[in-house]
Amino acid sequence: MEKSDTGFTNGSYDDPHGFGAGEKNEEAFQERRASLTERRASVAMNIVENPLQRISPEQCVVDARDFAEANGMSEHATLLGKAALVARDQTKFQNVTELTEEERNALQYEYDHKWNGPVMLWYSIGLCAIGAATQGWDQTGSNGANLSFPEAFDIDGTGTDEWIVGSINAIIFLTAGLIGAFIVDPLNHYLGRRGEIFLTAVCLTATPIGSGFATSWQGLFAARFVMGIGIGAKNATVPIFSAEMAPARIRGALVMFWQLWVVIGIFLGFCANVIVKDTGDISWRLQLGSAFIPSFVLMCGIWFCPESPRWLMKHGKLSQGLKSMIALRSHPIIGARDYYYSYVIYKEELKLARGSGYFARMWDCFAVPRIRRANYGASTVMLAQQMCGINIISFYSSSIFASVGYSPTEALYASLGYGAVQVIFTIPTLFLIDTKGRRTLCMITFPLMCIFLLAAGLSLLNADDETVPRGQRIGPVVLFVYLFTIMYSLGEGPVAFQYSAEVFPTIQREQGMAWVVCINNTFAGVLGLTFPAMVTAMTNVGAFGFYAGLNLIAWGMIFCFVRETKQLTLEELDQVFSVPTSQYLSHQINHEVPYFIKRRLLFRKDTPEPRPIIESAANADKKLGMA
Repeated sequence: MEKSDTGFTNGSYDDPHGFGAGEKNEEAFQERRASLTERRASVAMNIVENPLQRISPEQCVVDARDFAEANGMSEHATLLGKAALVARDQTKFQNVTELTEEERNALQYEYDHKWNGPVMLWYSIGLCAIGAATQGWDQTGSNGANLSFPEAFDIDGTGTDEWIVGSINAIIFLTAGLIGAFIVDPLNHYLGRRGEIFLTAVCLTATPIGSGFATSWQGLFAARFVMGIGIGAKNATVPIFSAEMAPARIRGALVMFWQLWVVIGIFLGFCANVIVKDTGDISWRLQLGSAFIPSFVLMCGIWFCPESPRWLMKHGKLSQGLKSMIALRSHPIIGARDYYYSYVIYKEELKLARGSGYFARMWDCFAVPRIRRANYGASTVMLAQQMCGINIISFYSSSIFASVGYSPTEALYASLGYGAVQVIFTIPTLFLIDTKGRRTLCMITFPLMCIFLLAAGLSLLNADDETVPRGQRIGPVVLFVYLFTIMYSLGEGPVAFQYSAEVFPTIQREQGMAWVVCINNTFAGVLGLTFPAMVTAMTNVGAFGFYAGLNLIAWGMIFCFVRETKQLTLEELDQVFSVPTSQYLSHQINHEVPYFIKRRLLFRKDTPEPRPIIESAANADKKLGMA
């Protein structure tokens, strides 16, 4: 059967679960044919389309009831029938006469209060976010430990010793990217999302403790080698788990708790560094070992979360999936609506899948146009997170601050301030990411990050000049590092993992996330490995200038490949990535850029806003006078 560029089948479609049952007569055939014609026109206009609108309301109810009867959910047949009508046009639920007053009120309350959700939703999202603190805590633990463990293991010289220290810092990211990320699919397949997260939490509880008890640099290297595998597997699963539980309207903000807790972990790690700084020779052991705390909480709490509804759906456990979704929503009608709509789209995604094997699905991420474009965007934001240079601060800030005249204690406190800045300025992005959008935040902040990082590097020119007062040497460096961190926290920091977790179809989600986590962590490892030697060869000034230049390159990559995804369901993103890259770039260059220059730079308020290349069907109808 021929497939369009979106992966949808052009023509009639087969349905093993009974969708379309009852369409046996010529009238129904003609109705479906007309629906398909409208659908092709919709795709041609790049409008996000709801597949349930291809069929009549009556047929929606029949299909939903058949779905319930065929999959052991007979007691929910009526609920799913009403849910299908609501899902068919989610903005006009007041017109669905089959709803009870209680159900209509629940839907209206959800519409008016987008942050409304049951305790289980907030518990699950919050617990997963705590798991993210492990990575941030470990980064800062090694940051503080860098001041003392090289001396403890007699590797505090230059040349080979620099590469050994770099490799100890980098190995957790190299193994996370090259090993951990690629065992995600089998672990998720056999253990589920919760089981995989539990196993990695066990690993990330044991390995920091092992790091603290290391008696040689080789032993420390081995503990961090294993830790990296756990971090890679966790990093590729927890954002997916959060994205699959979160309602579409606030998915960006809820999934962004991942980044918020990464930076909280960074801050708590710096706090731990300061707390144990006076414990003598064991300070670095305590700094590394304390990273077990958030993983221990995750390990104990994960089994109280419901399993991902979409994982259960994908593995044929449909009745369990509905139960899970209802537990994660404030009313059964809301849970049934979200679950049934997800299933309808999932059936469409199955037509796009070229094979069910691991490598077939991995190949889909590069071969299928819709998924390939999503891969471009996710790979770009993940790579940009390392290109921007934030991790040279996260890994080596204490060493950098010490190089400009701070004492070791003062350097730890300056790094603590860096962690606090990240936490404080990540919080506003919880509200901006679903209103201003992922792409917009990155396009605004990357040029500013370039300027501030370059300024921080130039401020280091006076680092060794004793004739310059100490405050004048230290103050500008700290100021511009903090300003750079603010811009990162308002843009790229929260966007990278959030964006990557949402853009891939359900079927290829583990493979897509594994690939982009591989990119992110591998380049983080390369950064950690090379930075000590880079500073020796280029000085801090040259290293900061190098990464400032990479910010501009990353900005151009984001302009070309990162598409806006705010407030769309995970399933509606299929349409967003159906637009060919050449068409998308043409629209950006010929319409969006001229509008930005005229409206934002030349302040021409009468400049008409260009029509978005992707817009919701509801908005398109309003423009056409049809709503």
